[in-house]
Amino acid sequence: MSSPVALTLYGIPNCDTVKKARAWLAEHAVAVTFHDFKKQGVPEAALDSWIAQLGWETLLNRSGTTWRRLDDATRAAVTDAASARTLMLAQTSVIKRPVVQWPDGSLTVGFRPERFSQRLI
Repeated sequence: MSSPVALTLYGIPNCDTVKKARAWLAEHAVAVTFHDFKKQGVPEAALDSWIAQLGWETLLNRSGTTWRRLDDATRAAVTDAASARTLMLAQTSVIKRPVVQWPDGSLTVGFRPERFSQRLI
């Protein structure tokens, strides 16, 4: 299985889920462009597209350590797409990872081998 057009995987290199996804894709010889949130930031236009396609609730990782470390007022202020967007741009680690933009333009969040397999068949 290899893709003629590279997919783009967005995330943080030391995230365990991102590591698993990258390893799985490498094992299956899938061409990948990796976008590192820590080094390259989150592209605002891409984030807007993700929110429009997936919804801010899907993208916001409320179970991660970054979210838990935020003060109560900051967490309580995230009530809609605009407030979630502001937080995701300021604290990239609150975005669920990886975000994958597939060659067909569709998006997924997270890594599940069976879903990746279905996408590449």
